[in-house]
Amino acid sequence: MEATTSPPSAAPAPQTRAREDGASGEDAPLRFETEPGRYRHWKLSFEGAIARVAMDVDEDAAARPGYQLKLNSYDIAVDIELADIVQRLRFEHPEVKAVVVTSAQPRIFCAGANIYMLGSSTHAFKVNFCKFTNETRLALEEACSESGQRYLAALNGVASGGGYELALACEEILLADDGGSAVSFPETPLLAVLPGTGGLTRLVDKRKVRRDLADVFSTLAEGVRGKRAEQWGLVDRSIPKSRFEQAVAQRAAELAAATPDRAGPGVRLSPLEARRATAGDVSTCDYRHVSMKVDRAARTAEIRVLGPDGEGREVLTDAAGMRRAGADLWALRAFRELDDALLDLRFNHPTVGLVLLRTSGSPAAVRAADEALWASRDDWFVKEVLLHMRRVLKRLDLTARSVFALIEPGSCFAGSLFELALAADRSYMLDGGGDEGQAGAPASPASIALSSLNFGPLVMSNGLTRLASRFLGAPERVAALKEKTGLLSAEEALEEGLCTFAPDAMDWDDEVRLAIEERVSLSPDALTGMEASLRFCGPETMETKIFSRLSAWQNWIFQRPNAVGQRGALTVYGRPERPEFDWRRT
Repeated sequence: MEATTSPPSAAPAPQTRAREDGASGEDAPLRFETEPGRYRHWKLSFEGAIARVAMDVDEDAAARPGYQLKLNSYDIAVDIELADIVQRLRFEHPEVKAVVVTSAQPRIFCAGANIYMLGSSTHAFKVNFCKFTNETRLALEEACSESGQRYLAALNGVASGGGYELALACEEILLADDGGSAVSFPETPLLAVLPGTGGLTRLVDKRKVRRDLADVFSTLAEGVRGKRAEQWGLVDRSIPKSRFEQAVAQRAAELAAATPDRAGPGVRLSPLEARRATAGDVSTCDYRHVSMKVDRAARTAEIRVLGPDGEGREVLTDAAGMRRAGADLWALRAFRELDDALLDLRFNHPTVGLVLLRTSGSPAAVRAADEALWASRDDWFVKEVLLHMRRVLKRLDLTARSVFALIEPGSCFAGSLFELALAADRSYMLDGGGDEGQAGAPASPASIALSSLNFGPLVMSNGLTRLASRFLGAPERVAALKEKTGLLSAEEALEEGLCTFAPDAMDWDDEVRLAIEERVSLSPDALTGMEASLRFCGPETMETKIFSRLSAWQNWIFQRPNAVGQRGALTVYGRPERPEFDWRRT
């Protein structure tokens, strides 16, 4: 029997309606937590090992007033729900082996990102919206490749722009051949922008569509239908309407049958229960293991992560115990909290230029938690936890903020939490003791430590670990670091190249203060470009192409008058007038 989760008609929106005008967001901040009972735009149902995710956008439930989500077009509210679906399927439904993504509306799969939303949004919001949507599509692809959940796009209507990009993220695409259903990328001919969520890259890198055909397709506003779409490689099969649903069900069953079982039961993702407060220019957000303090006047944010012994909890050492802990497992909960804080920072605090990363706790406890995860990595739940940690760290890599790690007495920058320091643009480590600890005892000197998680599972978008990226020209140093099994002092960390600077106690305050003041005084545009160029060395992957090439071009195009000027194509879309272009090529 099919069990269905459908949004109740009176369900609240998945997040507060948001101002996307570049303000700090305190009037109506955007929130990224939701759950199936609050969905307004998707219908999720299950039949054995097959899940059905049907897009049914409520056109009156946009993230903010001013536009309607007609024709299954989407905004950030729609994509927040999709991100939640992909995440929950992986953790809560390990029995699912195939996922059919389709539309519950007739003759339309998805019209893509809502044009009126984009046209009325700030540049910063447009860029962050596209980035979040890209990250959601990549999480979907990772579910196919790593989690044994095979996504099948069933296009029962027109898939335009971002709608076709969603289909491209799926493993296979089936298109109804009914004379009306088509796939298209109308952004360049109609809006003077690019497909914003990796479409061009997936077209030629993932689906291997010929460049000349991709060129024609990407400038053909009306798109391509039926057998031609199949012949050009834009879809896998074009199927007559009379046999479409049957063919989709058969292919989903074949994908499920070819996928190994994952031993359940699933683990429910419980709410994070963030506690937020604002006083003047300072706002705080406290979770169980993560806290964030934003100082708008200083344009800085401090994120602190507590290690697994932060509440005196025992480190779990076996997969069964970790599954019992479920969403309260430190590695899962702490990184879910960090993820939520990073998204809060991106969308609700656009003027923050520098993030200061701190940790508190026992390095030994972090390493013990890491080694327990690594020893049980073949368990489906533990594997999902590790993959989630990897996604969150990538989110940090891709956040357009300067990042400094501050390693002090009492810190626990070890193993998975040392990845935060490796992800930072710089790290400062105090050389020597600190202030008095509890009961007047001297605090232990700052130290760092490595674990198995630093050498494999937490790779960056370039496919390399952060250590391998750091020592790209000297890979033998990474191999040598595997032998460093103890705590490393500031002097040793500096010698091994694992921190940037190691001031002593006398110079610490002044050196850190001056570094912060200097960083926030520099141009945010120049810093964003500089950081994005320096963070991803080494091989280029489809993922780095999307973020370092396609997104960079889109960022530039979103500021050009041909798209967003007074008579730009995106600005005048829907009006009875033609856009005016600056015809000079640059």
